[in-house]
Amino acid sequence: MKKQTIIIGIAGPSASGKSLLANTIVDELGSEKVAVISEDSYYKNNNHLPFAEREKINFDHPEAFDHSLLCQHLEKLQQGEHVDIPIYSHTEHLRLDQTRSVGGYAIVVLEGILLFSDEFLRELMDIRIFMSTPLDICLIRRLKRDIVVRQRSFDSVLEQYETTVRPMYFQFIEPSSRFADLIVPRGGENRIAIEMIQAKMRELLNIHASK
Repeated sequence: MKKQTIIIGIAGPSASGKSLLANTIVDELGSEKVAVISEDSYYKNNNHLPFAEREKINFDHPEAFDHSLLCQHLEKLQQGEHVDIPIYSHTEHLRLDQTRSVGGYAIVVLEGILLFSDEFLRELMDIRIFMSTPLDICLIRRLKRDIVVRQRSFDSVLEQYETTVRPMYFQFIEPSSRFADLIVPRGGENRIAIEMIQAKMRELLNIHASK
């Protein structure tokens, strides 16, 4: 069956600029045929655990994600079907009751830290992009984001970074960069990279429209 949707994957370390790059590209493109999906939406459903236990989960390990469900959803999107994407709360570390309906797009931009660590998942992607941002910059951004947006304490963010975020980066995320078609340095504000990716997406949209 001919694929109805192109999947573009953007991976890289936490707070490397993946979401910024994905949303900047899509917003500036101005097409209703393009959507962004976050790997974070597919954290496993741990609603059965008390909050204290959920806080102990290693959220930077591949096992924290339901990549099987993500693969199923991507396959359905490629076939032109709609899917109900989970909505995840980083503050409570659980899935909400609501879902987000997505479907009928020519291009889906998928962003997340461990997208390239799963062979089946990365094989579903037509283009793979890796964000190469220095870890000290990532840590500064993560501190700002988690303290302000996710209402976490300075100490808890640092502890998580030292015990799981940094070690998992070297174990899983950095090695997965070898599967990328394009490596983007300097974060999500790299204008040359943004314009190159947008040019390719416009080409793909024109091909899709002519079918």
